[in-house]
Amino acid sequence: MNMEKIETAFGLLLANVQQLETRLATHFYDALIEQNVSYIGKAVSDDLQHRNEQLRELQLTKLEWQKVYQFALVKGAKEMHLQANHQLTPDAIGYIINFMIETLTSATSLSILELGSGTGNLAETLLTGLQDKELTYTGFEVDDLMIDLSASIADVMQTSAQFLQIDAVRPQVIDPVDILLSDLPVGYYPDDEIAKRSAVGSQLEHTYAHHLLMVQGFKYLKTGGYAIFVAPSDLLSSPQADLLKKWLQDYARVAAVITLPEDIVTENNSKAIFVLQKSAQGKVPFIFPLTSLTNPKIVQTFMTQFLQNMI
Repeated sequence: MNMEKIETAFGLLLANVQQLETRLATHFYDALIEQNVSYIGKAVSDDLQHRNEQLRELQLTKLEWQKVYQFALVKGAKEMHLQANHQLTPDAIGYIINFMIETLTSATSLSILELGSGTGNLAETLLTGLQDKELTYTGFEVDDLMIDLSASIADVMQTSAQFLQIDAVRPQVIDPVDILLSDLPVGYYPDDEIAKRSAVGSQLEHTYAHHLLMVQGFKYLKTGGYAIFVAPSDLLSSPQADLLKKWLQDYARVAAVITLPEDIVTENNSKAIFVLQKSAQGKVPFIFPLTSLTNPKIVQTFMTQFLQNMI
């Protein structure tokens, strides 16, 4: 990976996006979508076209493109003051999830479903990081801007990610998948009638959307398959947790809980990675406090212990 090429590419991309922002009187992410469309097709002006030609001449790898887009997505998120549920999943968490998938399955061909795929950053982290596996990736996302953004990035990067505009809480007809993923959007689900049909639906108040997504997502998971959820660390002790724990007893086992560093916080919620298996039996859950994602010794200790406990 060539950082000089990445910096050059980001400068060219940013110049085009900012020009499109002004020309179209729109926001950063919408301009980024338009830039992606113009890169694949034909730009609306000579200067945009020239910078696109310079981008092509760099011959970026998929991993380099991903880094360019990460810089762009972070800049866009700051400019647009995005809600917490639309923030991109940090790269370091994506690498941890990559490692988990490599550890949990030796299969060379995997189907992956992500609920709430957002900007598509986690999808591209997986698709560029798990190159020794044949991946069929599908992302469900309800927000039309996020769908257009993630799909346009996948087109430029030429990855196989498929993004569908779907409310993942509502039942869908799809083939069961090997791996279920979600950096769970936290909050209440707005449709009480739909929520009450779920095993975790509250009959007294609005139901947590992240609980509903976990339950509905499990219906798409193969028996014995794994679900990896990034969720509030108090998932099993928060309000409505009793409904969730009852569902877990009947349908899933908690295989691992990895608490994340304090700097991985969204709207005052500390985070953890919960690994669930669609199985009624298994070992005692592996619990690990991952206090740093940047300290190599701590990360290596986690990886060693995860391997020892999960295989």
